[in-house]
Amino acid sequence: MVYSGKVGVVTGKDLVDLMDDARARGYAIPAVNCTSSSTANCVLEAAAKASSPVIIQVSNGGGSFLTGKGVKTPGADAAGSVALAMHVRSVASWYGVPVVLHSDHCAKKLLPWFDGMCEANEDYFGKYGEPLFSSHMLDLSEEPDDENIAICVEYHKRLSKMNIWLEMEIGITGGEEDGVNNEDVDPDKLYTTPEQVYRELSMVSDQFTIAAAFGNVHGVYKGDIDLKPSILKDAQGFIGDKLMEDGLIRAAGGTRAPEKPVNFVFHGGSGSDLTDIREALDYGVVKMNIDTDTQWSYWSGVSEHQQEFGDFLQQQVGNPTGADSPNKKYYDPRAWVRRAEKKTVERLGKAFEDLRCQNILGLPPVGEPTNTFGPRRGGLPV
Repeated sequence: MVYSGKVGVVTGKDLVDLMDDARARGYAIPAVNCTSSSTANCVLEAAAKASSPVIIQVSNGGGSFLTGKGVKTPGADAAGSVALAMHVRSVASWYGVPVVLHSDHCAKKLLPWFDGMCEANEDYFGKYGEPLFSSHMLDLSEEPDDENIAICVEYHKRLSKMNIWLEMEIGITGGEEDGVNNEDVDPDKLYTTPEQVYRELSMVSDQFTIAAAFGNVHGVYKGDIDLKPSILKDAQGFIGDKLMEDGLIRAAGGTRAPEKPVNFVFHGGSGSDLTDIREALDYGVVKMNIDTDTQWSYWSGVSEHQQEFGDFLQQQVGNPTGADSPNKKYYDPRAWVRRAEKKTVERLGKAFEDLRCQNILGLPPVGEPTNTFGPRRGGLPV
């Protein structure tokens, strides 16, 4: 099958079709952490240039940052996350590509943040018939497996009523990201066994993804990362056989194939060998998280601007061209922020290429929306 090509924020059946297409054709969608309208916009721009879908995701820390670090009131993290979602809803259709709105790692201690986003979804769904977000992630991998699964099942029931996908994590991703530190974790816990993966989620709905550990490490570190993508292959085989035994594999033409029944997610991919990445795609990885590399690219753009125009950034007036020459156009945030955006768009171009996610939807060139004065597909309802 080939994805239908609907653009803007996608949810529900459109998202099912998109994930099925990625798994069947062996590509993964870049999932980029965003902390501002600027970082979200450069992700959308990169997706438009690649003529491909993209996932914009927000973390708990990112949500708090979006509200403003000066706000200490409980719930600010959810408010900022919702603000980013509303911004993306407002502009996504102008870029002409499918966009998935997602929230990243949510540990048990952060469940109030998750609940706040669920409430926003329920309110939005009640008004417009679709959720605000496309999907959410629960990361309860530090909890006992039974508790992890049980909590995920309960939230999956809540989310499935609104056709929202759930991403869950089994096994632990090493390294450190957004305040979650697993740098000293037992190496054996960086790998997931197939038996851990198949659980009760499919009994609720098939709208879920699994972030399974196969040696992944967040961040960039010296030394080799010992990825074992074959774990995903073994898991697919195990789960496929189990689904067949339980009569849960759909008939020919259904959305699940016995050889690759699961949508996997690749966390901690920075510094990974391209061969390992591509092998993981072959085994059903449909989403790969990107954060560390785009943080660096964004900073690199700012740094390059400072290095190039340093003499024009020392005071408001006065530079090498004259003592009375103004410097406004050099320190205007639109100048150096745009430099950061362009550098990030460039870096994401490589990510789309690595994940086989370039020009795969057959979308036309980006143009002006034809229904500018009404609700656009995936846009904010009027």
